[in-house]
Amino acid sequence: MTPRALGYRMPAEWEPHEATWISWPHNPETWPGKLEPVPAVFAAMVAVLHEYEEVRILAGSDELEASARRALRAGGCESPNVRFFRIPTNDAWVRDHGPIFVVDGRGTVAMTDWRYNAWGGKYPPYDLDDRVPERINETLRLRRFEPGIVLEGGSIDVNGRGTLLTTESCLLNGNRNPTLSRQDIERHLEEYLGVRHVVWLGDGVAGDDTDGHVDDLARFVAATTVAAAAEPDPADENYRALQDNLRRLRAARDERGRPLEIVELPTPPPLYHEGRRLPASYANFYVGNRAVLVPVFDHPRDEIACETLARLFPGRRIAPIPATDLVWGLGACHCVTQQQPRRGR
Repeated sequence: MTPRALGYRMPAEWEPHEATWISWPHNPETWPGKLEPVPAVFAAMVAVLHEYEEVRILAGSDELEASARRALRAGGCESPNVRFFRIPTNDAWVRDHGPIFVVDGRGTVAMTDWRYNAWGGKYPPYDLDDRVPERINETLRLRRFEPGIVLEGGSIDVNGRGTLLTTESCLLNGNRNPTLSRQDIERHLEEYLGVRHVVWLGDGVAGDDTDGHVDDLARFVAATTVAAAAEPDPADENYRALQDNLRRLRAARDERGRPLEIVELPTPPPLYHEGRRLPASYANFYVGNRAVLVPVFDHPRDEIACETLARLFPGRRIAPIPATDLVWGLGACHCVTQQQPRRGR
């Protein structure tokens, strides 16, 4: 039986967490010439999160764990709320290679273990990353469901009530599941994540090597409210795609047929690496138990983004995370975190 048949659903990110999972960064090819400052950025995220929930870190060797502990110590976050797991990875993008957790009406937690192919086979090898959910479950021993198709966690976002956001440019890309139709993919999302309604956006932002992950574009912040990246400058290369996505969102409905409230987030100024635009986005925030990690880029728009998210998440600490070095690797706060829901009702 599928998770849906058993009463499971994917909860919204703002629902209570038992833990946040992180894969510690170690691959120099991901941050060419920029890996050295990246562990300090991860430590800054852990320093915020560990105050409110357990942080579970994947480190595949004694040397990597020791390096991570040094970075955490320097960041002032040595804590019993930080645990290490000897699970090797190819890279640090746990949002995409980690498990996607689901819960049932009794609060029982299970995991879905989707296939992972490094965004359409772009960055081999990825065999270690593909095994991460299975390896995590050697410790957690949860019920594990295997849908048998490729899906990355950053390509979807849910309101926890039955509606899911995603993009055509990613999920319908032939480099993921070339034999599946839109209807086939929707059926998998419904059966394995317990959703009833899928809202399809179009293209992603420039420089996004994931083919358009939705976590750079639009995120649920409440059951019927979406924070969406907006670019007001028609000369900007992101203008057309983001305007199209805003039109789709304003026409969309939730699982009960209600219109969505759309709150616009600014876009950061263009950032480049070797002439290529980087996918910097304030929409790549992460919602922890009592804090929101917000990627910032040393620009006045940072303050606008943080103030907007503070209004949307009252009662949660807004934690700006310097992400200029992080996005050099083509991802930010949401890409390197994965929530595990809290057990119980």
